[in-house]
Amino acid sequence: MKNRGNKILELLTKNNKIEVSLLAEELGVSQVTMRKDLDALESKGIIKREHGFALLCSTDDINGRIAYHYEEKRKIAQKAAELVSNGDTIMIENGSCCALLADTLTATKSDLTIITNSAFIAEYIRGKSNFQINLLGGIYQQDSQVMVGPMILQCVENFFVDRFFIGTDGYSPKMGFTNQDQMRAQAVRDMARQAEEVIVLTESEKFSKRGIVPLNLKEQVKAVITDKDIDSYCKAELENKRIKVITA
Repeated sequence: MKNRGNKILELLTKNNKIEVSLLAEELGVSQVTMRKDLDALESKGIIKREHGFALLCSTDDINGRIAYHYEEKRKIAQKAAELVSNGDTIMIENGSCCALLADTLTATKSDLTIITNSAFIAEYIRGKSNFQINLLGGIYQQDSQVMVGPMILQCVENFFVDRFFIGTDGYSPKMGFTNQDQMRAQAVRDMARQAEEVIVLTESEKFSKRGIVPLNLKEQVKAVITDKDIDSYCKAELENKRIKVITA
């Protein structure tokens, strides 16, 4: 069910809404099995059903976002984990690649301190490691399970780290990395002030998209970790800006 559930969420993330019968056909299972799978996802509040269709409760729900391009994101997370050593203190922003990074670290590292504004990440890795988790306070956005608002800056000013790992909703050659949500973008800016360098984790598809809110991180972005399908033009452009591109 786990792999099938991820595939269901990936299809729903891509299509927004799809017939249950088509889902069953796409995944090669009976409609009875598909209904059981959808029941499980619906009980978790991730999807809902309407008149023979299945759709995501929210495109902002991080469970669904993790499932979309799951294998690519897992490889990106594994590559990012190589930059972290036992005993490090790091900062991780909310996001699907970031959540998978945190999860990967629980299996490969020890004695880490993770500073995050993601309530989802704090819960996602709870009980899996001996890490110390510092959850920044603020306004709780329920779908994305992230803390935002002016309290983020007040809290994060108590820390300074070498590396801050972030996700992105898109990229523009003119504006750089972007986000779809103003408050989440501001949280990233506030957290980035307390980091020596910012590392972006994103699948290559995001380079063909553009969010509406520039992150305005300027020279703070030192590296991008993405999949091998990144466009050569984008790769060259990033490298011209002295941003290291690491492919997974």
